[in-house]
Amino acid sequence: MEENGPPCNLEAPSSSSSSSRQKLEGLLNKNMRICMTDGRTLVGLFLCTDRDCNVILGSAQEFLKSSDMFSQGEPRVLGLAMIPGHHVVSIEVEADTLADAGCFRGSH
Repeated sequence: MEENGPPCNLEAPSSSSSSSRQKLEGLLNKNMRICMTDGRTLVGLFLCTDRDCNVILGSAQEFLKSSDMFSQGEPRVLGLAMIPGHHVVSIEVEADTLADAGCFRGSH
């Protein structure tokens, strides 16, 4: 099966490869929020990824897209979840776990 989008290049040549790997390793077991193409949001612990940008979350919860921004429905508990890379729209790392990671520093 061939994909139309650009590949997820986690293994860049030379030293940037080890830097990228270290950044990913620093995010292991951190809380992540992943928004998907169908409007769902999954929140859970980042356990692993692969060259196709598929992501595995542990202790995952699913939040459905709401038409009313003030109505927060109950999350559905999924447990272990695999999100196909081509369905990922955005990934956010929880702020307190980001500070613990020490590898991504930006203005907040």
